Amino acid sequence: MKMGLIREGKLPPDERVALTPVQCREFMERWPDVALVVQESEVRRIPAEEYTQAGVSVVADVSDCDVLIGVKEVNIEDLIAGKTYLFFSHTYKKQPYNAALLAAILEKKVSLIDYEMLKKPDGNRIIGFGRWAGIVGAYNGLRAWGLREKTFTLPRAIDGKDQDEMVSKAKAEKLPNGLKIVLTGYGRVGRGAAELLDAVGIRKVDKEAFLSQEFSDGPVYTHLDIADYNARNDGGEFNRDVFMSDPKGYKSTFLPYACAADIFIAGHFYAQGSPYIISREDFKHPLVRLKVVADISCDIDGPVACTLRPSTVADPVYGYDPTNESECSLNAPGSITVMAIDNLPCELPRDASKGFGRDMLDHVIPLLIEGDQDGILAGARETNLDGELCEKYKYLQGYVAGDY
Repeated sequence: MKMGLIREGKLPPDERVALTPVQCREFMERWPDVALVVQESEVRRIPAEEYTQAGVSVVADVSDCDVLIGVKEVNIEDLIAGKTYLFFSHTYKKQPYNAALLAAILEKKVSLIDYEMLKKPDGNRIIGFGRWAGIVGAYNGLRAWGLREKTFTLPRAIDGKDQDEMVSKAKAEKLPNGLKIVLTGYGRVGRGAAELLDAVGIRKVDKEAFLSQEFSDGPVYTHLDIADYNARNDGGEFNRDVFMSDPKGYKSTFLPYACAADIFIAGHFYAQGSPYIISREDFKHPLVRLKVVADISCDIDGPVACTLRPSTVADPVYGYDPTNESECSLNAPGSITVMAIDNLPCELPRDASKGFGRDMLDHVIPLLIEGDQDGILAGARETNLDGELCEKYKYLQGYVAGDY
């Protein structure tokens, strides 16, 4: 078997890679009978020299590999027929912008294993960049505050060396006393965001104190789980399992936090059918205090109503006019500043690659080489080498044909 780490071709350029040089070295020592090469790239943050120094071959052509491992979607013109690919395809939810990609994968008889669908027997995802999205998203939330209030200027995370430098920059700035931040979500994203807030010295307070008090001794944040901002319509006791399986009988109780916080960092997971966390009508409430929303989850026109579109690393923020429910200039009176970058881990490519590669070595590559006894790869394999959708993904047949 021969595996290749492919260059990232999607625009805007993505500087990440699935394995770092040190991890490639570990791969080769662990599985000496499996060949591993790295495709040359002009955009990857880790230069080719670091791979060659680790003893890894850097090549232009990976067409002789059996398995090709990337990060983001592969451009249609770059797909090599008859290969097995691993990448984030963003197709299982019938995302319209990738229907042509899945059709091309079938046409070229490519076997696609989608990272998003790699799950443990208990249903939890195995791999992803959620922690890094949370870390960078929280940083960008603070950066958005500085841009809005013109009180400090944090550099873009992507322009620095790594996470340590990013944290140092944020710690060097004086955040205002009394600044209050509400964070939602206890998954990888939410925990990553909390990690950043803790690292830069923002004090965590409980939700009762957050709602009832002001703080003159520095900035604070509170961290909410789903039971903290959702309630049963009939006033009964919140049941997490019921909410996760059928949230129809629940409503959002987030509005008091929107009236107490200056910044909202949205790091929650949103399931279809769940109540919107903060609606357009909620944003019109006269006591809403929010000035910045950092929507890491970035569900467009979804549970955080001010998120009208994604933003980008190059143009990270836009204004939301609650009265007209529309985008507006950043300095418009009464506007809310929205940060909704949808590829946040790209801003820390070295750190994110290292974390992702660790999960790959521990949980995914062994399945490719040593066997998939629990059917984890099989469950994530959307297409096979015969050019067909696998049984679990037959529901995508219409999507591939343009019915979405």
